[in-house]
Amino acid sequence: MSIYVGNLSYEVTQEDLNEVFAEYGSVKRVQLPTDRETGRPRGFGFVEMSTEEEEMAAIEALDGAEWMGREIKVNKAKPREDRRPSGGYNRRNGNFSSRGGGGRGGY
Repeated sequence: MSIYVGNLSYEVTQEDLNEVFAEYGSVKRVQLPTDRETGRPRGFGFVEMSTEEEEMAAIEALDGAEWMGREIKVNKAKPREDRRPSGGYNRRNGNFSSRGGGGRGGY
């Protein structure tokens, strides 16, 4: 299991997160995704701890807490959703379409 930590200050480091979460147990891994173009942190991260009990204790204690001037969001990380294109040209039927159906076909 992994913990999602959102609304982080852009100044937060992996060491900062490790230090805060270590108060609730053994931290196995900290990940702070960065923007591909700028290399800056994206304002959220993920923390993995040794046991589910430690993770639940950290979530209960830290969700909604103010840290580094921001109210952080802390919860169980959800699996990454499949990111399909939101629309475009369909080679099979020659139509342009959007995710919600419809399209420009049928002229």
